[in-house]
Amino acid sequence: MIRLAIVEFKYDLGRVDRGYNNRTLYINLTEKKVVSKPVTEKMRDTFIGGRGFGLWLLWNALPKDRAIRWDNPENEICIACGPMGGIPIYPGSGKSIVVTISPLTGSVMDSNVGGYFGPYLKFAGWDALEMQGKAESDVVIFIDGDKGRVFIENAEALPSESHLLSEALTQKYGGEKKNSISVVSSGLGAVHTRFGCLNFSWYDMRRKFVRYKQAGRGGTGTIFRDKKIKAIVVKYSGSISPETSHPANLELVKQAGREFSKEIVTLDPKQNEMAVIGSSYLVSIMNEFDLLPVNNFRFGSHPEGHKLSGGDVYRKKFDTGYDGCWIGCAMACSHCVKDFKLKTGPFKGTKVWADGPEYETIAGLGSNCGIFDPDHVIEANFYCDTYGLDTISVGTATAFAMECYEVGLIDSEATGGLELNFGNKEAALEIIHQMARGEGFGWVVGQGIRRMKNLFREKYGADPKTLQDIGMQAKGLEYSEYVTKESLAQQGGYGLALKGPQHDEAWLIFLDMVHNLMPTFEQKADALHWFPMFRTWFSLVGLCKLPWNDVTPPGNEKTPEPAKFNSHVKNYARCFSAVTGRKTAPDDLIVMSEKVYNFQRIFNLRMEFGTREHDAVPYRSVGPVTKEEYESRADRYDGQLKDKIGYRAEGKSTEEKVAVLRKYRESEYEKLKDAVYKRRGWNSNGVPTLQKVKALGIDFPDVVKLIRKNRG
Repeated sequence: MIRLAIVEFKYDLGRVDRGYNNRTLYINLTEKKVVSKPVTEKMRDTFIGGRGFGLWLLWNALPKDRAIRWDNPENEICIACGPMGGIPIYPGSGKSIVVTISPLTGSVMDSNVGGYFGPYLKFAGWDALEMQGKAESDVVIFIDGDKGRVFIENAEALPSESHLLSEALTQKYGGEKKNSISVVSSGLGAVHTRFGCLNFSWYDMRRKFVRYKQAGRGGTGTIFRDKKIKAIVVKYSGSISPETSHPANLELVKQAGREFSKEIVTLDPKQNEMAVIGSSYLVSIMNEFDLLPVNNFRFGSHPEGHKLSGGDVYRKKFDTGYDGCWIGCAMACSHCVKDFKLKTGPFKGTKVWADGPEYETIAGLGSNCGIFDPDHVIEANFYCDTYGLDTISVGTATAFAMECYEVGLIDSEATGGLELNFGNKEAALEIIHQMARGEGFGWVVGQGIRRMKNLFREKYGADPKTLQDIGMQAKGLEYSEYVTKESLAQQGGYGLALKGPQHDEAWLIFLDMVHNLMPTFEQKADALHWFPMFRTWFSLVGLCKLPWNDVTPPGNEKTPEPAKFNSHVKNYARCFSAVTGRKTAPDDLIVMSEKVYNFQRIFNLRMEFGTREHDAVPYRSVGPVTKEEYESRADRYDGQLKDKIGYRAEGKSTEEKVAVLRKYRESEYEKLKDAVYKRRGWNSNGVPTLQKVKALGIDFPDVVKLIRKNRG
């Protein structure tokens, strides 16, 4: 193959040892420089891998004396796997984690994703990839793990849509070995919005086409395209087995993997059927328990919710057959729709393979926008993917705009003539196409809810209090798709999350709201310590969390803390020890995560965030904002006023009751913050104490300086 490379870098292939290569790959696009960096024992012990490595690399790359904007060339995109990533017999071991400074939040963002890229990057010789600077024109970065070479090449005459781009690059670099290629790409939507996503590909050998999963949250794709990166391609044609990572105890790795996989294969068909319908099974459950977002989180259920449910709908829609997004994963929950005929947009009339949709996409692009048509969700999902758009932010931002339109905060002049009512499928799809074109009201929605609120207030005179109450974002990130009004613990799970309201830190709704297992603030605080720490651990080692809690092991209900799935936790600790040779007990996993979690909180301080005021949430996350919301569940709310605060609702107007309930619930949220901060070893302003960081061994000079500056 003749190459017109801007840069070529050669390296020794080496081999993975106990899950690590002990080096990372640095690329500076401005300086046209490629460098190998060592991974020290201290770096491994403190930051483990994955998200931890990404945070540490980014911390050291940014200016020490000031916070920077996301589009500053000094910002980086870091991608890493982890020591347990790439084990083909261990469930969920195909994860990559992306770390950067977000266009939405202005602070640290981490986003996890499946697909083959992370493991292939690791087997190609690298524990992490960091990219800094900006290219002069679009480039492709090619990491050849077969021959030990890295190329930065001109990206001429390549399509912009991810589904075409991934196919073209898989063919170009893979030839007859298409399954040796994984591509990271984005699309036109990422160029024009702040919530562009990254698509991580793999070649589906049975179906003979390229598929992908998304690092969706926080605008990772927007930064990717701002740096003029068209795609990253990694090639690895070598054998892949448990031996490839050269674990410290191969037999123990095999044993742990076999046991876990057997349990999933045996129990998943009897429980959630993830291997058949994926996370779409959640739709009917959320609808039943009043947790499915409807009409911008106004409500938690809808009579037509069943039209989007996995068992009723996606069992028929999804193509049958094995659907793992990494080799040998027993969960096999990454499904797709075959020969879906598009009705709108530039590919109208074309039959495509459409990946997903998963629960968050179904709820965000569907019910939250008042739309209960599964074909609409599939089409919107396809276009979001190929345009490089985060379906969660697209859905939540569109739903916000729809409510603003319906209540008269904006009108059709603002929307460019779009009748943006809830349920308007044509308008919702047109918004997505406008995002890709960078025009019209779609461009406005693509800037995210935080900026829409400012625009609607300044340009159209919209009431700022209403905008604040119904704008479902925190820290600048749009909410993921669960209604939290009746779960104080989950309000904290969203509001206190480091990057913004994403459920991958804590999902406590059922434990709190349905089962009432944490009635006190101290119990909620304990849960908001343990669960975010344990979930953080997955992002350090390169694992997916779904096998942990979407399959219930036998006898779990008889254990002291069934919500923790402790038999799985023990398996994880055992396998981590077997891979790395590092003696590890279940409690050690929490300590590992605490180091990284607290470091990321301090990183937010460096970016001028990370204190109590930034843990605020919109009131709709806490309780009913409007008269309509309150009256839809009047018996519930009237009962709470009586039972919790001794307020008699009889004879009072709805407006009076809403105000009294609001005062109470906002007070409860502030008390929760206090309890969580105390449990985590933070001060009342939400800043980790010097005592805490010293105990964790992350009391680096820059960290201590930041804490002293912000502890008031």
